[in-house]
Amino acid sequence: MKFDPDDFRVGDGLDLGVLWRRGRSVLSRRSINRRYPRNSPLFGKPHPVFDTVHRLREAYLRLGFDEMVNPVIVDEEDVRRQFGDEALAVLDRCFYLAGLPRPDVGISDERASMVMELLGIDKAGVEEIQGVLHSYKKGEVGGDDLVAEISHRLNVPDSDVAVMLDRVFPEFKDLQPESTERTLRSHMTTGWFITLSALLEHAPMPLRLFSVDRCFRREQEEDAARLMAYHSASCVIMDEDVIVDDGMAVAEGLLSQFGFEDFKFMPDEKRSKYYIPDTQIEVFAYHPKLLGSSGKYSDGWVEIATFGIYSPTALAEYNIPYPVMNLGLGVERLAMILHNAHDVRALTYPQFPQYRSSWEISDHELARMIRVEDEPVTDTGLEIAEAIVKTCEAHRDEPSPCNFTAWEGELFNRGIVVSVVEPEEGTRLCGPAAMNTVVVHKGNIIGVPPREKRLIEEGVSTKIRYIDAFAAMAASEIEKGLCNGLDEVTHRVRIVKTPGEVNLKIDPVAQRYITSHKKKIDIRGPIFTTVQMNVE
Repeated sequence: MKFDPDDFRVGDGLDLGVLWRRGRSVLSRRSINRRYPRNSPLFGKPHPVFDTVHRLREAYLRLGFDEMVNPVIVDEEDVRRQFGDEALAVLDRCFYLAGLPRPDVGISDERASMVMELLGIDKAGVEEIQGVLHSYKKGEVGGDDLVAEISHRLNVPDSDVAVMLDRVFPEFKDLQPESTERTLRSHMTTGWFITLSALLEHAPMPLRLFSVDRCFRREQEEDAARLMAYHSASCVIMDEDVIVDDGMAVAEGLLSQFGFEDFKFMPDEKRSKYYIPDTQIEVFAYHPKLLGSSGKYSDGWVEIATFGIYSPTALAEYNIPYPVMNLGLGVERLAMILHNAHDVRALTYPQFPQYRSSWEISDHELARMIRVEDEPVTDTGLEIAEAIVKTCEAHRDEPSPCNFTAWEGELFNRGIVVSVVEPEEGTRLCGPAAMNTVVVHKGNIIGVPPREKRLIEEGVSTKIRYIDAFAAMAASEIEKGLCNGLDEVTHRVRIVKTPGEVNLKIDPVAQRYITSHKKKIDIRGPIFTTVQMNVE
């Protein structure tokens, strides 16, 4: 908070020690819920796939490649030109795009009568609608603009137009998609041929290009290793002197940036026809994170990429006269290695329970999900809460009956006195559990007495004591009582059995996690503390 520098200058008999202690007064009062760990830095978590995409982009740029965006929608004919005899196998894995046909809708006399009745228009309005429907058929008006266009021309509500189309023209509801000859890109190679052909006359050699983008394959089903929509990190080098060793150099230069330490290059048995014979190479790389893991990569070696030199036969279909080296790797496979994942579905779609092998929330994250439910909303209310806590700390073991004034002053233009009291005999001002701290320890939420320092240090403390939550609620009740015209407010807590009884709110996510993992929430304890407010 802003302060007056004159209040902190040495002088007028005040020494440095007094002024130094006064420095606390410049700190703004903060609610309990804004204390650490609830008051934490605001930063997001990247998705592991897109984190890997980002790192791959930077790695390619460091190797001197320029980034491109290749076409995602590709004509079937391009696939046939590029893959030759293998085109059928490739097309079998492609998604074909379909669209709804645009019917030629006529308006009979019967329909015209229905339209006029529903929209309250005359025959001229019906003719206007007929004109819009013809424009829709010719593609001059889009389907998403059809209702708005009719509404605009006739000056009638678009909701009425939507009802009219639904009731009068069932053709629109009965439309069935019709397939086109356009496909979604299943291999990044499909886009590279088109891109290189377009750049041939406009860019000097050599061309060093990369693209990290989605591809789509019509798999029979998705499993732990395959998705229908995945990311390919692909590059090409087009130059007169391109050789196989260029692919080896790029593979090593790219993958070494991700911690891969050694490489093996083996001929790919698939022998795709769009590569020159004997140039299609699989890249096996060694990563220490895989060493000793379960499965076929336990020796640290994994197949991570493939490269080859495009066949002149395929390049000739696009009048490309230069050799082209192409290398590609699956982003999700690399992300699985980097993030120690065993199921690509769980890695990509962690939000879906059916793909999660486990659900883990750290103690620190659980601590952030615990907060005080009711707090005072005014600075004076916060001051009252702090005064209640200090009074309880100073006199908690005083024998009863006893009464201690915690705060006197004005709130909402009314003079009040706030006291901590214990009217019953043979006890103390505060019960044994009043100073317990809420701690998260190995997935459990528990109330820990001050004497059990080891448990507090081993767990994650929320920095919320029972007395803090109690005082916040008492101050809040005082504010509400004064607003409602009350002259007296009493707030008392006896034995706590549930979080709500001590003014604690635990996020439902944390509760579900604790229940599903057979952990516990145990904050039981005797508080036996009473606060009274009286208007003077």
